[in-house]
Amino acid sequence: MSEEFLKNRDFVVPGDEILKSMDYLPGRNTYREGESIHAKKLGLTSVSGRVVSVIPLNSVYIPKAGDMVVARVIDIQSNGWVLYVSPICNAFLSLSGVRQYIDTNRMSLASVYSINNLLYTNISAVNQLDSVYVTMQDPKARKLDDGRLININPAKIPRIIGKEGSMITMIKNKSGCRICIGQNGIVWIQGREAEAVIEILRLIESQPYAEGLTDKVAKMLDNMKAEEIKDDYGDES
Repeated sequence: MSEEFLKNRDFVVPGDEILKSMDYLPGRNTYREGESIHAKKLGLTSVSGRVVSVIPLNSVYIPKAGDMVVARVIDIQSNGWVLYVSPICNAFLSLSGVRQYIDTNRMSLASVYSINNLLYTNISAVNQLDSVYVTMQDPKARKLDDGRLININPAKIPRIIGKEGSMITMIKNKSGCRICIGQNGIVWIQGREAEAVIEILRLIESQPYAEGLTDKVAKMLDNMKAEEIKDDYGDES
């Protein structure tokens, strides 16, 4: 690839030549061979200054229409909000994507959603990675208040959700926590047992295919509940 065609978000496979130039430096997941920089992993190119890297596909979220994501407001424009969704793309929430009518002559958009607000929102359309749209019209969509945030490898999110939502439903019911799972790998947790839930989610992320994982998670949740009861009423033994 010549220097004039070097850009972010090009798809590459291991061994692909990303660029032939001594003016650029190989970054994460790339290596130099002669004058060329090559990809070490399957992923998308990332160019920062003069450093060329590859973002692995197994650790990056590629937006898909219909996905629910946890996103952060990073900019406010005259006709909507720009949201951070993943390292490779932002998304746009237009005025038509919110539930209430907004008269921009009478109120500022920041009074609805301000910078750094967290939203649980729906990917409504993906034209290209630089043209992603979200909506708050989905019944599940809402603004997220105080809570804990953790990042999970997006590839492991289906295991955390479980078949037909079985795993995450069990975690919610037994922990009493409110949890929003973003397909983009960002998870919001609110509740007394947030720390214990984070420990459980990390376990699932690290051992997604371990034998007896569901039983192990259930046991951890039961132990957590027992400790909670002991804390509330004291050890009567």
